[in-house]
Amino acid sequence: METKDPYEINILQPESVSLCRGAGGVFQGVIEGKSYDELVVFRAFPFLYTTKYISIRNLKEDEVGIVRDLEELDSESRIELEKELQFRYFLPKVLRVDSIKSKTDLWIWELQTHLGPTRISMRNLHEHMQFPGGNRIILTDTNGKRCEISDWKALDGHSRKQLSDVI
Repeated sequence: METKDPYEINILQPESVSLCRGAGGVFQGVIEGKSYDELVVFRAFPFLYTTKYISIRNLKEDEVGIVRDLEELDSESRIELEKELQFRYFLPKVLRVDSIKSKTDLWIWELQTHLGPTRISMRNLHEHMQFPGGNRIILTDTNGKRCEISDWKALDGHSRKQLSDVI
């Protein structure tokens, strides 16, 4: 019996991947000829490459393989994998920064997102603001709630002014 090296990276050939939804909306598929009743996905580089290097794992979280690029998959597989990634990496998009205020030992952010208004609090800016590249900013509050500013330079003037005081 051949044992698989747990550190070997298996880049999947797009034609060997067929992903779909089963009963009850369970994410499943056939990969390299083997059927999986349920699959779990992770981004290898969640902030830098959102559509590339997607790790597909079985329920025990053993890696089945890595999809190099979503665009290489057939349309059904690509659509289902995109949906699964959206479920796993739920990240509201910030449309406007209403205010950023420092109160005692907290920074309070009042934001408008594509899902409606929200408020996040941070103890300090350096640990709770990530700059993954370009003009993106990922904000994480003290409870782990996250939001994304996809391009802070594309926000309205008021939002940019609020951000200029903390960036």
